[in-house]
Parts: sequence; C-alpha cells; structure tokens
Amino acid sequence: MTTRTATIASSVGLHARPAAMFVQAATETGLPVKIAKEGGDPVDARSILAVMALGAKHGESVTLEATGEGADDALDGLVELLNRDLDKE
Repeated sequence: MTTRTATIASSVGLHARPAAMFVQAATETGLPVKIAKEGGDPVDARSILAVMALGAKHGESVTLEATGEGADDALDGLVELLNRDLDKE
C-alpha cells in the first residue's frame, strides 16, 4: 500500500466543486483510493458523498492511500490536485 499526505488548499475545503474534481481524478486512476482526515477512518475517494462527508477544511491535512500498479504516480497526481486552490480554477 502506498500513502501520501496532502494539505487542502481550496478555500472552501473539500466540498462541492473541489470534491467533485478530486473524486473524478481518483476514479480515473482505476485504483482503489482511500482518503482520511488526521485521526479519522479512511473512506472511498471515488465516492462524492464519502469525500464531502469528511468535512475536510482549508489547511487541514489528509492522508491518501492506494494499492496496485501505478499507485505512486496516481497518488502524486492526487496530492498535486489537493495542493491547488481548485476554487479558482
């Protein structure tokens, strides 16, 4: 299993549009990707409802994990996405 940590850069946190963009990118990896807030249980990063239910706010850290071929590159891309202010894109 591969893990990465990212900081939520979007000003509204991981809600609405930023969450939808993240879920789409996680789904496109073709891998089972999980996301968790610090100290929280991981949820399916390919589920918009699960991601929005995390309530990840601007500046909070999340942990991503994935298993499978290409997991390193997939998580690097997802971290890069979360480290951008998706509200301004």
